[in-house]
Amino acid sequence: MRKLFTLFLCLTAILSSGYAQVKTVTGTVKDSGSLFVLPGVTVSASSGQNTQTDAAGRFTIEASASDSLTFRFIGYAAQSARVGSQTNLDVFLISNDQALDEVVVIGYGTARKRDLTGSITSIKGDEIADKPNSNPLASLQGKVAGMQIVNSGRPGAEPDIRIRGTNSINGAKPLYVIDGILNDNMNFVNPADIESMEILKDPSSLAIFGVRGANGVIVVTTKSAKAGQINFNFNTSVGFKSVQDRMNLTDASTFKSLYSEQLANEGNPAYNYDNWGANTDWQDEIFQNGMVNFNNLSVSAANEKNKFYLGLGYMLDEGVVKNEKLDKISLSLNDQLNITDNFRVGVNLTGYRSNIPRDNGFYDPIIASAVRAAPIAPAYNMEYGLYNTLPDFQRAQIRNPLVSVMDLSDNAIQQEYRTTGSLYGEIDFLKNFTFKANILYDYGFNKGRTYSPLINVYNPEIEGDDKTDRLTQITAVDQYQNTYAKVQTDWLLTYKNTFGNHNLTATAGWTSYYRGYEFATSNGTQGTGDPIPDDPRFWYVNMTAQPTRRGTGGAEEFTTLSFLGRAIYNYKEKYLLNASFRRDGTSAFQRFGRGWNNFATIGAGWVVTNEEFMKSQTAINNLKIKGSWGQLGIQNTGSDLYPLYPVLESDNSAVFGDNIIPAYAPQYIVDRNLSWEKVNAWEAGFEMSTFNNKLSIEAVYYSKNTHDIIVQRPGLLGSKPGLTNAGQIKNAGIEFSTTWRQPINENLSYTISGNLTTIKNNVVSLVDEGYELTDGISRTTLGNPIGYFYGYVSDGIYQTNEDIRISPTNTLNEVFPGDIKYRDINGDGKIDQNDRTLIGNPTPDFTYGISLGLNYKGLDFSADFMGVYGNEIFRDWNRGAFAQFNYQTERLGRWNGVGTSNWEPILHSGRANNRLVSDYWIEDGSFFRLRNVQVGYRFNTEMLNQIKIKSLRVYLNAQNLFTATNSTGYTPEIGGSATSFGVDKGTYPLPAVYTFGVNLNF
Repeated sequence: MRKLFTLFLCLTAILSSGYAQVKTVTGTVKDSGSLFVLPGVTVSASSGQNTQTDAAGRFTIEASASDSLTFRFIGYAAQSARVGSQTNLDVFLISNDQALDEVVVIGYGTARKRDLTGSITSIKGDEIADKPNSNPLASLQGKVAGMQIVNSGRPGAEPDIRIRGTNSINGAKPLYVIDGILNDNMNFVNPADIESMEILKDPSSLAIFGVRGANGVIVVTTKSAKAGQINFNFNTSVGFKSVQDRMNLTDASTFKSLYSEQLANEGNPAYNYDNWGANTDWQDEIFQNGMVNFNNLSVSAANEKNKFYLGLGYMLDEGVVKNEKLDKISLSLNDQLNITDNFRVGVNLTGYRSNIPRDNGFYDPIIASAVRAAPIAPAYNMEYGLYNTLPDFQRAQIRNPLVSVMDLSDNAIQQEYRTTGSLYGEIDFLKNFTFKANILYDYGFNKGRTYSPLINVYNPEIEGDDKTDRLTQITAVDQYQNTYAKVQTDWLLTYKNTFGNHNLTATAGWTSYYRGYEFATSNGTQGTGDPIPDDPRFWYVNMTAQPTRRGTGGAEEFTTLSFLGRAIYNYKEKYLLNASFRRDGTSAFQRFGRGWNNFATIGAGWVVTNEEFMKSQTAINNLKIKGSWGQLGIQNTGSDLYPLYPVLESDNSAVFGDNIIPAYAPQYIVDRNLSWEKVNAWEAGFEMSTFNNKLSIEAVYYSKNTHDIIVQRPGLLGSKPGLTNAGQIKNAGIEFSTTWRQPINENLSYTISGNLTTIKNNVVSLVDEGYELTDGISRTTLGNPIGYFYGYVSDGIYQTNEDIRISPTNTLNEVFPGDIKYRDINGDGKIDQNDRTLIGNPTPDFTYGISLGLNYKGLDFSADFMGVYGNEIFRDWNRGAFAQFNYQTERLGRWNGVGTSNWEPILHSGRANNRLVSDYWIEDGSFFRLRNVQVGYRFNTEMLNQIKIKSLRVYLNAQNLFTATNSTGYTPEIGGSATSFGVDKGTYPLPAVYTFGVNLNF
């Protein structure tokens, strides 16, 4: 027994001495998501040794088996590993995207995400820099819970952005904050110059923006140099775009068959097709494979005293419609100088010059004419060298689409110039205080010239030898110029301190904002003189005849002054409290002393995993329960910048003898108590990470109640309408997002993420019961969603006269067999206007997105999917009766006898009953899209170092590859205004885009 005990002691001593022996430990540190090596990571042993990883991410350190190694790197969560018997370690650090210490940009400052009680989504610039979109927002589609993005395929077009629903009838656009400058768009920002984008959605994040915060805020931070680095970056991509999904329209033979049947149904003689024997696909005629090319060059350098970044970009983005393109040159400058250890000054500057195509929003007249034009007309007459006219049943209302594409699209010059910048100084004093003064400026200058040429087309139906049809008889020129200036000043004092278990960051200050706008337009025609030459050198109004020149112009100014404060507090990093306050004063509401309003919020959070009772468990790495409430503001006032000062309009004139005295009266009567629209918002939810931070989940329920909506109340007894606060809209839903990141081994890792947002929109009140706000075929009324489609519910097709006799009496129109039968909604035995009801909702029930990522050695793959469910589209492009249109192929299933169809009505242009707004024109707007696919390869760093290159990556990218949808248009994505969206009047296609790119650092 004693021998055994002695042997045990010897073995213990040997093992103990071996375990305490110092040895050399080597390894590599990589990013857990991309598997890229991380140079400069600090490696610390618990025994006191320290080192850093080299350029290849490798480290060597002396440590004992009992030591723990801790790995720290800016932007990543610290990680520890016990040495034990290991002599080689491969470590994967988790990015702060998933870590608690992530620093995010918020209003007028930054904060650790772990200290916040609201919902902020952070998108890194790398996620959008290599996507083929001239507007950075387009690349975020499907990636952010709570943010619905409706893209347009038109080059440079601004997406329709709605964060947590449509809050008001007066606008839904969020606020953009680009390097601190408050703005209403970000189309001047080069995607390659973006460092990060933060999407602020909840009350505790938004109240600091006062009257501009209720629709959500998108904060953009442009790139700056990284300390200790000198870097040159060049990236370029080139590719093409094409229309992926064409509309199904009849060809010439099918058109003739259907049109002949329609004429017979109408009792008209057969049409003579002798001059119309072509088979033209107008979609082929107007569409092209547009080229895209994005080029960016940047240089950055930084040391202890100075950080400098300069970026230069050029992009060419051709549309899928011929003769349509956007080209833009952009410049970005960011420089910060540390004059002393506690005093810094800096400057940010962004500028661009752009040649832009025409912009008709989501509607395009060329597209509309192409899908309406009859396929029997030739596109071009070779003998005359002219475009062909359309048949007489279209000629007066619809022009040959190629005339607009070739003769008109080339006759416009539109240019935008813009520069934004800021100059700031920042000083630290009394250990815990920082004062920052910031002067920001935004200046834009836009100009354009449009030439209206002499347009001749070939018309085979003209009698005589000359078949030239002159569509226009004189030339004309239109010119416009506008300028706008925005000046903003911020004066902010920040206090940051930790005392005991208390941590506090407090910010207070004031900010001013000025916006001025001026415009001038003019036009003129040649008069009786010679035509204006078709040469841009002569496209000026002073080239037109003096008596024909006309012009107008205008200007407006708008100012605000605001005081703000915010406190971010936590106790033991367990209990969180966020509070903010803003007092806004505005020039728009000063007339009756109602120019000031207060906005405030409070949020609370509980980090459950920091409690003692959670320390022993390892299943949950982080769990935060959070909630916030606040009152936000909406500064939109409809079309009136100064609603308290209505425009004067002509009124009843007075007659005194032989003199007529004109009279003018305001457009509406002003409510003396008129004020900002306000939003009471709250949310509650949680953030959680588990499985060693591999799985992260965030879920919240949100509610936004907009009240005091500015609306015109109808006049009483013939009086003028009154502008007042009389409306309430509620948006509510759930946001859910999750990410799983899994490193398999040192060469392989994958990422899966997804998000889901539900949206419930309802008009709680609007002026009085029965009040209707109409915007085209869209309607907003009490108890319904904003901008819903209002009309009749179809109930099949009348098959026989007996069917008509036994059905409810249609008092709207005389009906015949083959006409649409409508449902008697109120059960009174007749069809009248009282049977109209909600037939469609353009707001989806929910939106979602899925992203997949895979990395293997130098190879990377990513795929983004997104979808929308539960919304409807109103097909309006072929509902009119002003001309005969080409037919959708669905019309082949029309009613042409008893029992032949119970959905598609008879072919007959005189049946007004069939053109009523009804669910016959409603289409399912739900869709699922493969939004983006990318395959890239990053070359070996060691090999590149031999030729003095830091990194080189090549990639292939494909966008909008596949869309599953039941809609018949080019795209189910159709934006619009706050009160009218989802209406397809001839929507611009959303093309597939294929690019090859190179990203080089040296």
